[in-house]
Amino acid sequence: MSAKKETLGKTVGVVVAVCLVCSIVVSSAAVGLRSLQQTNAAIDKQSNIVQAAGLSDIAAGDISGTFEKYIEERFINLETGEYVEVPEGYDMYKEAKNPEFSVPVTGSNVGFKQRASIANIYLVRNDAGDVTRLVLPVHGSGLWDLMYGLLAIDADGNTVRELIYYQHKETPGLGGEIQNPSWKAKWNGKKLFNNGEVALEVNKGDNSKNQYAVDALSGATLTSNGVQNTLTYWAGKNGYGLYLKNQTWKS
Repeated sequence: MSAKKETLGKTVGVVVAVCLVCSIVVSSAAVGLRSLQQTNAAIDKQSNIVQAAGLSDIAAGDISGTFEKYIEERFINLETGEYVEVPEGYDMYKEAKNPEFSVPVTGSNVGFKQRASIANIYLVRNDAGDVTRLVLPVHGSGLWDLMYGLLAIDADGNTVRELIYYQHKETPGLGGEIQNPSWKAKWNGKKLFNNGEVALEVNKGDNSKNQYAVDALSGATLTSNGVQNTLTYWAGKNGYGLYLKNQTWKS
């Protein structure tokens, strides 16, 4: 009997020891890789912004260098459309969860209940220092979850150049086609506003000659509706509307 107890005790002891060693190894690896993960996340974010800025060819693999040279991150109060200062590391998506620095979203089908009061935006400058394009973070619900993207507009505040979705859970081959290059190309040159009102629509049919419409995704009505709701909200008065109307980047 004692031999059996001793054997059982040793077995349990070995299992506990192995678990402890494994947990230490995993924890050490997580801590050690944290800096690398943060660096990769920052590079991925910069890569998407560089693409939206139309600078991918210029970057030629030097994403960080291109970002630092041509892109300026600014912060705007969405209620006033004016630039503001924020603490280092500010992120509009994290602050949307903070009741102190966010506002409720009502009367919209955009798909989220809170948004940050201050938004990160990106000014794209040429070699002369002139603003040539604006890159505006946008997000809204699709079929399964929120879709996160970047809307790139010319310095006229109206002409769309890119709508890039970099994070979503849409169905491959259907809603997932928001990342298809051929569909993304349809946005180039479309007009966001007409007589000061948000006019750009996502609808069925051939809209190649309609400057205020983009073809909906085939078989993905809810995703297409989500894109429409996202545009309507973020280009409107509760999003970047006042900032775009005042053309604050020119002041």
